[in-house]
Amino acid sequence: MIVQDKMKEPQFTIAAVERDVGLSKDVLRVWERRYGFPVPNRDPHGERLYPAAQVLRLRLIKRLMDLGHRPGRLMSTSAEELEALAAGSHGVKAADAGSHELDKLFALVRHHDAAAYLQAMQQRLARHGLRQFVMDTVAPLTVQIGLAWQQGQLQVFEEHLFTELTARVLRQAIATVPGGSEPRVLLTTLPKEPHEMGLLMVEAMLSLEGAQCISLGTQMPLMEIVDAVAAHQVDVVALSFSAAFPARQTRALLEQLRAALPGPAELWAGGAGVRKLAAPDGVTCMASLDSAIAAVSLWRLRAT
Repeated sequence: MIVQDKMKEPQFTIAAVERDVGLSKDVLRVWERRYGFPVPNRDPHGERLYPAAQVLRLRLIKRLMDLGHRPGRLMSTSAEELEALAAGSHGVKAADAGSHELDKLFALVRHHDAAAYLQAMQQRLARHGLRQFVMDTVAPLTVQIGLAWQQGQLQVFEEHLFTELTARVLRQAIATVPGGSEPRVLLTTLPKEPHEMGLLMVEAMLSLEGAQCISLGTQMPLMEIVDAVAAHQVDVVALSFSAAFPARQTRALLEQLRAALPGPAELWAGGAGVRKLAAPDGVTCMASLDSAIAAVSLWRLRAT
């Protein structure tokens, strides 16, 4: 259940937090006594109410615990550090478990062996499942490819080969995920942002969370996005920004789009291009794929 004051952020009952985050009521109460977090408010009947920011923090802590981190060491960590740790944990995990395999995939791109690359990626997808495939293969490999291109180790056509082949695998995998219901999420990028890999990774993760994803591809004009929101009656607009997007334009464009969108529609922005951006009012900036998953959970709590 959600409780909302017009002047304050939404607050969630302990039952809602237990159901959505996956931490039992007993654990939440023990942590409150032992670590001083979470710090719930109380309703007129003395029942606990958890602010949205604390629910998001609990979601990140739970995710990191699933990756092997101890809760006691996470309690004093800031939300920004938790998100960075969640993103870094996947990189460390991939490096520990299969950096050699990622290097082999990179080599296949360098040697222009498209058939072997596709086969290897499809095998990894079948072996690990879509969620782990995105987290531990596509995400770190995309970073590796991007760095290699920036350093002159890859030619443009080789980077494009990687993008096209990987996108093909992701699209086929996303198509097999059962259709979701809510939230209805419109995924796209703004003009001057042609990179689609981040968009596809987010679509895969949101689809697995049961969201209904409507992808418009890349480089969509702002007013076309606004028209699409009305046409599809979407709940969320999700934009992807790569590190190559003109940083000076990002904040102003987000503010312009936020002002043009209907009030109920949320605006989410993710990717390397917004990782250090202070989120404009009414915009949720996400530092990692875990943040996108948490945002879906919070949306559902608010909609309850």
